[in-house]
Amino acid sequence: MTEADIPACVDIMVSTSLWQRYDVSKEGATRRFQEGLARGAVIFVAEVEGEVAGFIWCEAQGAFARSGYIPLVGVSPRHRGRGIGTALMDRAEAFLATVSQDVFLLVSDFNEAAQRFYRRRGYVHVGSLPDYIVPGVTEYIYRKRLT
Repeated sequence: MTEADIPACVDIMVSTSLWQRYDVSKEGATRRFQEGLARGAVIFVAEVEGEVAGFIWCEAQGAFARSGYIPLVGVSPRHRGRGIGTALMDRAEAFLATVSQDVFLLVSDFNEAAQRFYRRRGYVHVGSLPDYIVPGVTEYIYRKRLT
C-alpha cells in the first residue's frame, strides 16, 4: 500500500455493511491507514485493471506479541466473487509464515460468510470475545497454524 491507495481503501471500508455496523467513518479509516503506513504496517493491496479492488493488513506479532494477526481485510463490493479475498489471504499468509508459526483474526458473530471462508482456509474457532468492539456483537477468534 502507498499513500495514494488510502482513499480507495477507505471507500471500500465505508461502503461495506460490515464496517457500517461498526460506525467506521471516512475520517477514522483515513487516519488508521495513515498512522499504519507511518509506523511501517504491512498492508497489501489488490488491483484490477489499475483500480484498488481490496486490501489486507498484516501484523507480524500482533496477536499476543507473538503471533501473526490480520486486523483488516476488505474487498470492494464491485469485485467480490472474483477470488480477490483468496489472493489477499494467500499473500498475507505467505508473508506471515516467514515471521510467525500461526495467524489469528477476529470475525464478527453475524458474519457467517466470512466464518465459512476462513474455515475453508483451515482456520479454527478458538475463542470468543463478547461485546469486545461493539455492544451486542461477539468477535470470534480464529487461528491457523502456518508451519
